[in-house]
Amino acid sequence: MGVENSMSTDQLKQEILRLKKEKKAVILAHYYQQGPIQDIADHIGDSLALARYAATLDDARIVVLCGVHFMGETAKLLCPDKKVLVPDADAGCSLADSCPADSFAEFIKEHPGHTVVSYVNTSVGVKALTDILVTSGNARRIIDAMPEDSKIIFGPDRNLGNYINSVTGRNMVLWDGACHVHEKFSVEKILELKKTHPEAKILVHPECKRAVVLLADKVGSTAALLDFARESEASEFIVATESGILHQMRKDCPGKTFIPAPPDDATTCGCNDCGYMKLNTLEKLYACLRDETPEITVDPELAEAARRPIERMLEMS
Repeated sequence: MGVENSMSTDQLKQEILRLKKEKKAVILAHYYQQGPIQDIADHIGDSLALARYAATLDDARIVVLCGVHFMGETAKLLCPDKKVLVPDADAGCSLADSCPADSFAEFIKEHPGHTVVSYVNTSVGVKALTDILVTSGNARRIIDAMPEDSKIIFGPDRNLGNYINSVTGRNMVLWDGACHVHEKFSVEKILELKKTHPEAKILVHPECKRAVVLLADKVGSTAALLDFARESEASEFIVATESGILHQMRKDCPGKTFIPAPPDDATTCGCNDCGYMKLNTLEKLYACLRDETPEITVDPELAEAARRPIERMLEMS
């Protein structure tokens, strides 16, 4: 049994804060992390926003990215001179895993003359094959900015690609990948919730299937859904994205009610969790800071190729 397993939650938090100060570290957490990790983080956000924030921290020696593996890679791309750690090296991503770089390279060869646009939720290998990266928040704006006759490959998320096609009138060629969490939301169960909560606004991430997107009062990135909840006069919301976001929504809007949209396989709990995101714990965060491992490393040549589509995205945004 490790020392961390014998600590109370308060002791773990105290040790994490001590190590963070001692080692000039910064803790970044995605909105889908468990509440205690979000509460102890220096900054909370979407994946690219976290990496961009890390790049502004001149005084930090270590960046701990509490999310999934590709997020650590993205942070390393934008912070090559910092040590980037993740609490659990096995915290992967079903969406990123649905698009292996070698298979994506073959797909690109099968569609010559196409501009390759990839969602940021991809491995560094896929980023290196990409012309322009996008987020769920800026994808529509970037696609709209491209010439109307552009031939475009969009990967890896077919649901986000279908949504962007529907709102831009494009006919992008889509890689057939998806996020297992956002694929599982149940239209029928959302409609049942709506009957019980008729005034509730339905908030939907664009990684969801089209049938769920069509129910939405607001479709947007995690940050956009949070902003909508803050600004809306509504008091109830049904939220169709990973349930970790509800922690921040409830903190920011204490007078409002947030109801997780259930997945198809919901039994007793109506939450839809990402098992990969939930691999990160306070115990692992403590051990990560103590031992300065697992560390994210990226081959410099691959990193240079993968940074280019990020820079292109930032120029177009």
